[in-house]
Amino acid sequence: MNGRLEGIIFDWAGTTVDYGCFAPVQAFVEVFRHYGVDPTMDEVRQPMGMLKIDHIRTMLAMPRIRQEWVLKHGDAPGDEHAQAMYGLFEEKLFGILQDFAVPKPGVTQLTEELRARGIAIGSTTGYTDEMMRVVAPAAKSRGYEPDVWFTPDSTGQKGRPYPYMIFRNMEALGLTDVRNVVKAGDTVSDIREGKHAGVWTVGVISGSSEMGLTRQEYETLDSEERRQREDKVRETFLAAGADQVILHLEELLDLI
Repeated sequence: MNGRLEGIIFDWAGTTVDYGCFAPVQAFVEVFRHYGVDPTMDEVRQPMGMLKIDHIRTMLAMPRIRQEWVLKHGDAPGDEHAQAMYGLFEEKLFGILQDFAVPKPGVTQLTEELRARGIAIGSTTGYTDEMMRVVAPAAKSRGYEPDVWFTPDSTGQKGRPYPYMIFRNMEALGLTDVRNVVKAGDTVSDIREGKHAGVWTVGVISGSSEMGLTRQEYETLDSEERRQREDKVRETFLAAGADQVILHLEELLDLI
């Protein structure tokens, strides 16, 4: 860093709320199954963190999914199909969003400590403004509220990996230097967003979309399998360009 840390910009699902990032995963799976294609968890989670319509487009372009679609429907999927699927995705997601806004362990204590140190708290997301009008109040009622949040709706639909949501945060929070800002997230898209913005970028392993486990599943792994899974996620984040990778979000305080 170039000086004193000015602000930390968090992702939402999988980073600060919704341990394992399951709300969008569940909705994506149901949408693709509705159209006769059964996606794998790896296929669903690979584009995680992107604007949700771009997520669907990315999945439709995957060779196996594209092949399954052609076998089922006769023709390759086009953008009109992506748009129709997105409409169904929104419908399914809005039905469950409020139940997937529980802060991850340690998040409320972490944000309290950051504020005590005078560090601004921003956030970016792959959700839309309308989705965040459900998620943000639900998280606030459970003890977590960043100073600001921005979605791709505020940046001309240029979500991750574009850096613009980070810049909107910096503008709103009055942060002066990208070298004094941290972006923390749980997906490769988060890491790329941070790198493209020039901020110090941190990947979070536990509860991440990249890990893809519920808290109970994670905590019941035997020590060797847990280590292997953690190492795999760490390597993925580092390969994407993360400046640092931490196991739990609370470890940010040690980095600071």
